[in-house]
Amino acid sequence: MKTDQWSHFSVTADDERLWRVTFDNPPINLVTPEMLVELPELIDEMTAARELRVVVFDSANPHYFLNHYDTSRVAETPKDLGVTGYPLTIDTSTRLTHLPVASIAKIRGRVRGIGSELTLAMDMRFASERALFGQPETASGNLPGGGGLEHLPRLMGRARALEVALSSDDYPGQLAERYGWVNRAVDDKDLDTFVDTLAHRIASYDKESIAAVKQQINRHTAPSPEDMLSSLEIYMSSFQWPGSKRRSAAALAAGRNQPGDYEMRMGHHLGRPLDTDT
Repeated sequence: MKTDQWSHFSVTADDERLWRVTFDNPPINLVTPEMLVELPELIDEMTAARELRVVVFDSANPHYFLNHYDTSRVAETPKDLGVTGYPLTIDTSTRLTHLPVASIAKIRGRVRGIGSELTLAMDMRFASERALFGQPETASGNLPGGGGLEHLPRLMGRARALEVALSSDDYPGQLAERYGWVNRAVDDKDLDTFVDTLAHRIASYDKESIAAVKQQINRHTAPSPEDMLSSLEIYMSSFQWPGSKRRSAAALAAGRNQPGDYEMRMGHHLGRPLDTDT
């Protein structure tokens, strides 16, 4: 297993059954083209680990679990296909969902855009009550293109998925729990103990049983990669829409992709009219 060659996350092993992946891309944990290339490599490592039962994903940044894509680098988005034959984002999400290993997200801080969508591909999500969730793409002149439009309706129903996607607002951890975005919102002081206890409990079980449970539940709940590809293709083309160009320029000028109030309170800022709208 790699331990020192990842650029935006690190991997440590409690033992051969339980790994921890810590996202760490200062200052605000943006998802980058490099991360899109490295995540499938991580899935390769997880697939090859015969005794691995559980992987816990967390963040080195208490304010950002996993943020949106670095939209200043859209042109650098890799066009490679993964082992599934799909683009890397879909390849990672699909393989993570179907991996015979339980994946658990331990969420503190903000999780937005593709960061949210990658988290939705994990099996379980437990959040601090201080966490914030959002799909900001619609207010940015785009649409969620990394699986959000496929996962969210299955988790929270059509009406709430439309609210989340169309509002582009921030949703606190407790509201995310009510909506089904996460399994539970836990007091921040209790989050580590809660997730660690659950992870070690599951890791003590037989891998064959874990894999069979996931396989059967996935038969009824996992979105198809074909549907996700449809959204991704529209998402990539949406950057040529006039509204997207206008809103992207305004967001970058206001502080998007940089540490500061815009990123900390993105839902608030996206709800305000652009200067060109007034």
